[in-house]
Amino acid sequence: MATLVYFLVLGLADSVWLVRIPAVKQNLGLSDGLLGVALLAAPVGQVVIAAFADRLIDRFGSAWPTMVGAVAISLLPVAFGLAGSLGVLMAALFVYGLAGGLMDVAMNAQAVRVERGYRRPMINSFHACYSFGGLAGALLGGLFAWAGVGPALTFAAVGVPLAVTAVLVRRGLLRGPEARDGPPPAGQPAPAGPPEPQAGTRARRRGTALRIVVLGLLALCSLLGEGAAGGWSAVYLRDNLGTSAAFAALGYAAFSVTMATGRLFGDRLTARFGPARLISGCGLVAAIGLAVALVTASPAAGLVGFALFGAGLSSTFPQLLSVAGNVETSRSGTGIARVAGAGYLGLLSGPVLIGGAASLVGLRLALGIPLAAALCLAAGGWVVTGRPGPLTRWRPGR
Repeated sequence: MATLVYFLVLGLADSVWLVRIPAVKQNLGLSDGLLGVALLAAPVGQVVIAAFADRLIDRFGSAWPTMVGAVAISLLPVAFGLAGSLGVLMAALFVYGLAGGLMDVAMNAQAVRVERGYRRPMINSFHACYSFGGLAGALLGGLFAWAGVGPALTFAAVGVPLAVTAVLVRRGLLRGPEARDGPPPAGQPAPAGPPEPQAGTRARRRGTALRIVVLGLLALCSLLGEGAAGGWSAVYLRDNLGTSAAFAALGYAAFSVTMATGRLFGDRLTARFGPARLISGCGLVAAIGLAVALVTASPAAGLVGFALFGAGLSSTFPQLLSVAGNVETSRSGTGIARVAGAGYLGLLSGPVLIGGAASLVGLRLALGIPLAAALCLAAGGWVVTGRPGPLTRWRPGR
């Protein structure tokens, strides 16, 4: 329950900030171009911290970074509302990205430990809590905006209770050293035997490193799709399919709702089909959904396509993090940090890449980039086979 709360805190804090971006933009008098430059600071911070998060988790465990990151991302948005210049806003956003990236890696390490303890898939349920927290935060931020409350006061009114909650629930987190791989069941000693030959050790490490690299590439594909939907779904529906602005906004709403709902069922699907088939199947559903949106001239069909796209992507990133957390490495948290960092890179580069391609070949063809990424997910499920974690098959009601 404590780990679920931290996923909820991150979802709420992120979404309240996102829906109040227009107010911050207006306060600083920023153009669209300058705002775009400013918003890059947060994902850059996430990518940077991903390179060091495993060292921090190895040194301090995952409980303290989770709590400290949660307090920081709850209170830092107040600085966004008080920022008096573009430079101050970018500096605050960069620190926000650092805190959010550290919290994300650490709380996913906690989620993997909880999943091991229960011996059944749970990672998608944690991410579903983040998604529904995001939906709740969007509604909450919208209410503050409707009431005419300024952004700084909005962030303080939401952030202070979130920070207090983060401190209060810290006792529920799992403490102690982080496991470096999928450990043997509780009470069973590690198997004894002669040490592995040095050549065998090097080969195993190379195989582990290669597996993490491929998992990272798949995570990049997954979050590239999320970034594409967030940045371009409304633009595509309005400009390419000729819908109203209100209808166009439903594109990302449909994507978000099906993503959150899909994560509710992701753990049961993992237990039934296994993580490899789940990721491949989800990638195929995402590709079909986006293809429907791109080949149709009907706004309703386009909306359905983006909804399928969200459902397909829903369980891919959480499952990749779960697999990465059970890959044997020399330092705890390395798999999650590397895979999450690659995902952040996709989230950062995806909208920019699509925008550049759209200026050359048009948005419809440019959205073939996330379509290709979804097909890569469909083809890459084999990477998660042979997962070493101690999860057992689980059936509903067990």
